[in-house]
Amino acid sequence: MNRYPLWKNLLILAVVLGGLLFALPNLFSQDPSIEVSGTRNNPVTEASAPEIAAAMKNADVPVKDIESLEGEKLLVRFTLPSEQLRGREVMEQALADRFNSALTTSPDLPGWLSALGAQPMFLGLDLRGGIHVLIDVDMDAAVSQSLERYAGDIRTELRKEKIRYLTITRDGGRIAVRFKEQAARDEAQKIMRREFRDLTVEAGQDGGSFFAYASLPPAIQEQVKDFALEQNITTLRNRVNALGVAEPIIARQGDRRIIVQLPGAQDPGRLKELLGATATLEYRLVDTEHDVQDALDGRVPVGSALYRERDGRPVLLSRRVIVTGDQITDASAGFDQQSGSPAVFVNLDGQGARRMRNVTTENVGKPMAVVFIESRTVTRMVDGEPVKERARTEEVISIANILEPFGRRFQTTGLDSSQEAHNLALLLRAGALAAPIEIVEERTIGPSLGQDNIDQGFRSVVIGLALVVVFMALYYRIFGLIADVVLVVNLVLIVAILSMLQATLTMPGIAGIVLTVGMAVDANVLIFERIREEIRNGSSPQASIHAGFDKALSTIVDANITTLIAAIVLFSFGTGPIKGFAVTLFIGILTSMFTAILGSRALINLIYGGRRVQKLAI
Repeated sequence: MNRYPLWKNLLILAVVLGGLLFALPNLFSQDPSIEVSGTRNNPVTEASAPEIAAAMKNADVPVKDIESLEGEKLLVRFTLPSEQLRGREVMEQALADRFNSALTTSPDLPGWLSALGAQPMFLGLDLRGGIHVLIDVDMDAAVSQSLERYAGDIRTELRKEKIRYLTITRDGGRIAVRFKEQAARDEAQKIMRREFRDLTVEAGQDGGSFFAYASLPPAIQEQVKDFALEQNITTLRNRVNALGVAEPIIARQGDRRIIVQLPGAQDPGRLKELLGATATLEYRLVDTEHDVQDALDGRVPVGSALYRERDGRPVLLSRRVIVTGDQITDASAGFDQQSGSPAVFVNLDGQGARRMRNVTTENVGKPMAVVFIESRTVTRMVDGEPVKERARTEEVISIANILEPFGRRFQTTGLDSSQEAHNLALLLRAGALAAPIEIVEERTIGPSLGQDNIDQGFRSVVIGLALVVVFMALYYRIFGLIADVVLVVNLVLIVAILSMLQATLTMPGIAGIVLTVGMAVDANVLIFERIREEIRNGSSPQASIHAGFDKALSTIVDANITTLIAAIVLFSFGTGPIKGFAVTLFIGILTSMFTAILGSRALINLIYGGRRVQKLAI
């Protein structure tokens, strides 16, 4: 009566052995390592590993192993964390122009286990240490920047159509184009409506001037904001990857915020500084037709803007921007061959290259300026309270005559140091932020605290498991020991599934596992109490076992389905830690139903099935 067919026993055995196999990598130690990836123009090749090994050997840094990873990457393993840090210094000093490097840890798995694709779970920020940053995106600035771009496009289009206008200015949340004649205004409206379908164009009049007002409809503004948020997420991800943080977590939170978690970050100060910074370049022609002194006296010519060089000297530049950081496809730091000063070598996209070539062809012999623009959040003390403000720096770092036309690739000099050149090249490679950002919350977790969290989480699981094991063994005797065995198997399966999914384990995830330990025996308790009831009603031991499992099944399924629904809701509407808790809870419920119903029944069949039993140890 109480026997499983052979195929079902083999299926249960295969699941348990598979669970043990995929949970096994979590028992191996972690090697301090450096993940190496190539730059855009210098991908990782077969010759990269010997080159890195030679650089480490020259610096007297012992390397445990160098192995290839998927995605054209290398993993450099070390024995000690101090060797890892020294290896990172070698990468930054000798090979920074060739490779990007990220500090990480990698399991020291045997070859056969790696060949099977078995990997340990990722550890979250609270277990591994690192930095958590909550970033707010300035959505008003995103809309404002969009209007500025439209204003420039309208100016270009009206000039192309040879329509005379007086000024194009910003009037609150709209663009105001002023005309002297109504006919020119009406013609311009037709062109604006035809070429810029996203804009709402209206006519107006003030005294003797005629106006065409262009504004963004609310629906288009929402699209601009959503695009700015997604673009900033992409840019921050590129920037973090280039900075050297393995397995970063960058996710959207709400309508205007971004969560950045950098597990294992060992230099949080620099990471926060570069995350919050916005650096780009603008190339403009120098206005040589007007006097700088007039601009200093407040009479800035139309079409020009007053800037200052790094030594404070004023300079008058054209408002027309030739190219910006948005059109830069690659940038690398180096030194000018003639002067030996720090330089950034810039590559432009097709549109930027054509524009640069056209402008430089038309202005050979004239000076061109490079404007460095940096925006960052600074904290100032006001009345004894820290107040965060957005600081924007615009300065001319280089002015040079255009000796000959150039286009796609050129160099920019005038930087203060090689470190500034390296940082600028890094930010330009990562792309420009679509809207300014501000770090509104930051938390740093040290590796030692992360290890303490791991120890406490492991201790809580062990204590919870031990208490449940003792209770079940004392209260249900042999049947209780069977429940204890399947409970341990349940934990193994949870760890195995998390490892197979390459899920990130956090403290809330450990809490979900601890909760599962307590809940996993509920099904066994229901089954065992039902068996006891059948025995009290006079049923035989074999019939009691059969009835206990069959009659308790519907109750077990109903109870677990309601908990599964709660886990799904938590995962769907929760964020970060809540999702981690929901994942382990969901997996734990599924594995506990498998082990409690099928696993425990298989063991009970093995002990009691197929033979006459007078009494059950329950």
